[in-house]
Amino acid sequence: MAYFEGGDGRVGALSEQVRAAIASNVRHARHTRGLSIRDLADRSGFSKALLSQIERGLANPTVEVLAGLAEALDLSFSDITRTPLYEPQVLRRAGDGAARTLLSSLDRRHFELYETPLPPEHAHESAPHGRGSEEFAYVLSGSVTLEVATYEVSLEAGDAVRFSAEAEHGYRTGAEPARLLTLVSMPFD
Repeated sequence: MAYFEGGDGRVGALSEQVRAAIASNVRHARHTRGLSIRDLADRSGFSKALLSQIERGLANPTVEVLAGLAEALDLSFSDITRTPLYEPQVLRRAGDGAARTLLSSLDRRHFELYETPLPPEHAHESAPHGRGSEEFAYVLSGSVTLEVATYEVSLEAGDAVRFSAEAEHGYRTGAEPARLLTLVSMPFD
């Protein structure tokens, strides 16, 4: 297992996560375009062996290799390196009242912030927000159930959630009203 070492001497698995994301993104893009590894090698000018290692998460491709693969697959550099959000990430309410980071994103993106009052027994449905979009929600009051893809997550006041907004999703209330803050984050085109 390959690791990177931070300035404080701690060892982490970030490089492994990035390699896994690159491997998955390249393999997915190649398959959806109906390309063999040989086809991609011909398009990109990189060897089949290197491409195979990249797709298996064994290689540490340079920026130049990633840029070449992005061009050969007609993708952006960020499409090659992005880490897909497969399931909602939930942050439960803290009891101590101290300031805390709820959710964050390191990408350069534009966003829309909403305050949404939800009446009792209400289903608020939302269409997909586009490729690479994420939604962050914080329950101000009441409780809601988030439904996204195959996931159903119950959230109470003080809970926060982050999930991929590339699919239809919605919030449902029970017998009591609820109030949400939602932030939709989308990559720049």
